[in-house]
Amino acid sequence: MMLERAIILGASAIGAGLAMIAGIGPGIGEGYAVGKACEAIGRQPEARGEVTSTMLLGCAIAETTGIYGFIVALILLFVNPLIGKL
Repeated sequence: MMLERAIILGASAIGAGLAMIAGIGPGIGEGYAVGKACEAIGRQPEARGEVTSTMLLGCAIAETTGIYGFIVALILLFVNPLIGKL
């Protein structure tokens, strides 16, 4: 009974760690998007408002991937229904 619980806890911890890898993609993508937005504003300063609003919307959508990974990791660590049944 203790071995099963230990295996489930270990697998949940490994899964949570893997889910947190999802935070790497949004960080890289948002950094790239902000860099390109700065280049665009440097080339056409009059388009600053439109470029900034589009960039912020894209970054917000990209960030949801990292948030979903974080939520999955929290669920795996703290809301594991199998632990109570063992």
